[in-house]
Amino acid sequence: MAISALAAITSIFALAGFVKGAIGLGLPTVAMGLLALVMTPAQAAALLVAPSFLTNVWQALGPELAPLARRLWPMLAGISAGTWAGGGFISADGTQASAALGAVLALYGVLGLSSIEFRVPVGLEPWLSPLVGLATGLVTAATGVYMIPSVPYLQAIGLEKDRLVQALGLSFTVSTLALAATLVRDGALRVPVAGASLGVLAPALAGMVLGQWLRASVRPQTFRLIFFAGALLLGAYLVLRALV
Repeated sequence: MAISALAAITSIFALAGFVKGAIGLGLPTVAMGLLALVMTPAQAAALLVAPSFLTNVWQALGPELAPLARRLWPMLAGISAGTWAGGGFISADGTQASAALGAVLALYGVLGLSSIEFRVPVGLEPWLSPLVGLATGLVTAATGVYMIPSVPYLQAIGLEKDRLVQALGLSFTVSTLALAATLVRDGALRVPVAGASLGVLAPALAGMVLGQWLRASVRPQTFRLIFFAGALLLGAYLVLRALV
């Protein structure tokens, strides 16, 4: 790999980790979006496995893990099933996968910038949760990004701040494992790629630590505004690039 490409990939993962540390999410969104400018979505998703898994486990650990797992297991099971069922799309056609990734990023940016707030009554969770998980799994399999619709759903079920961050980490951990299993099955995640994925772990973790430090000194609303606006613009660019 050329030194310039290695430097670019290292910088992307440091930035992605920084965003995740600052607002509790965004590592795959930033990394997949920027890496898609220089490689196929399947290659980017394979590189993301190690840093996504370890940073998400870090975020998921805590005293509320068991209660959250009991509450969210239908969604987590749906994520696993949907990702496995949708496997192959991300590596089958790089152009279509890039366009799908761009569309998801743009939608995510629009939702983040809007003031729309969803609320899900507790009584709807038993049947809505697996459907949200299944849809998230299919989107994950197609794009490598597992934010839609799981993040809006988790924000809508009334979790307080710390439990929400932990629930996001749990959901992302399951999504990462399901995507990794699918990539292995489809031949996109081999030993050399796994080694490269471990290699980008250090900049991702360093960026995450820096982002956590920044979270205590900068208004989260300002940072989130920049993040979602960037996701919208990057997503629109990826869609246009794939269509033109």
